[in-house]
Amino acid sequence: MHRTTVCHGKCLASKNNTMKYLEATFIIEGEALEPELRDTAADIITALAAEAGFESFTQEDGQLTGYVQEELIDREMLDASLSSFPIPGVKVTYSLKPVEDKDWNETWEDNGFEPVFIGDKCVIHDMKHLPATSEGMLDIVVDARMAFGTGTHETTQMMIDQILKSDMRGKRVLDCGCGTGILSVAAAKTGAREVVAYDIDEWSVENTRHNARLNSVDNITVLTGNAEVLSHVSGVFDFVLANINRNILLADMKAMREVMGFGSKLIISGFYQSDADALCQEAQRLGMTFQSSSVSGDWMLLSFSS
Repeated sequence: MHRTTVCHGKCLASKNNTMKYLEATFIIEGEALEPELRDTAADIITALAAEAGFESFTQEDGQLTGYVQEELIDREMLDASLSSFPIPGVKVTYSLKPVEDKDWNETWEDNGFEPVFIGDKCVIHDMKHLPATSEGMLDIVVDARMAFGTGTHETTQMMIDQILKSDMRGKRVLDCGCGTGILSVAAAKTGAREVVAYDIDEWSVENTRHNARLNSVDNITVLTGNAEVLSHVSGVFDFVLANINRNILLADMKAMREVMGFGSKLIISGFYQSDADALCQEAQRLGMTFQSSSVSGDWMLLSFSS
C-alpha cells in the first residue's frame, strides 16, 4: 500500500529556502493490529501531528512519515497527544531526523497530474495533460514547482468551488500562503480587479508568478514573507483566501481581519472538521460572522464576513 497525504499548505521547501524541515517516522504497535485498524491509527496520528505543526505525510507499506518545519513543531503537544492515543492497546512512538536537501517534487514535476474537474465549471491541468473542455468552463493551467496546490487535494477543490460561487468581478483579493498561485489565478480569471498573494516560500512566490504567466493573468502581485507583509500593503480586500494549516490560520487571522473592509469575506480551508470550533471562535472574537461551510472527506472549509 502506498498513500501520500498533503496537509495544510505547501509541500517541503527547496534546498535554496531557509526553512529547515524535520522528518518523523511514526511506529504503530499493538497486538493483532489488522491493516484496517493500522490505517485508522495512521489517520488519527496524521490529525494529531497536524495539530502539532506537521504539514505533510506519506504512508508506504504501513510506514507513516511526517514532515514539519523545525521552528514550528510543538513536541510537547505531540507527545501529550500520542501518550493518550484513543485506540485501546495501540502504542505510537516516533523518531525525528533532519530532512535531507533534495527536490521533493522531482517525480511529481516529471510525471505531472491527471486533470481535475470541479463539476462542469472548472478544469485544472498541467502542460502534459490537455483535457477537452466545454464552452464556458474555467481552464486553469498549473505547473507545480516545489509548491502545493494542483487541485488534486480536497481543500484546494473546495476553495476553487467557493471562488466559482462568489462574485469576484471588480473585487480586490488577497491569497495567503499562495503555493502554486492556483487560487490567485482562479480569482483573477473569474473577474477580480486585483490580486495580492504572499508566501514565505521563495519557490512558491516564483511558481505563482510563473503560473500567472501561463494563464495570461497580469493583475497578480506576489510578495515574499508571512502575514507580516500585510503591514506594508495599503488598502483593504473584498475577499481573503487562505488554504493553510490550522495553527497558522489561528496565528494569522488577526492580520487577515485587519485588511478586510466592511462586508469583506474570509474563506479558509486546509484543516480538519475537528478544527472548526477553534477557528470559528477566533473569527467571532475578531468580530466576524459565520457565513457557510463545506466538507470533503475529513477536510473542511469555512467562510466568514466582516
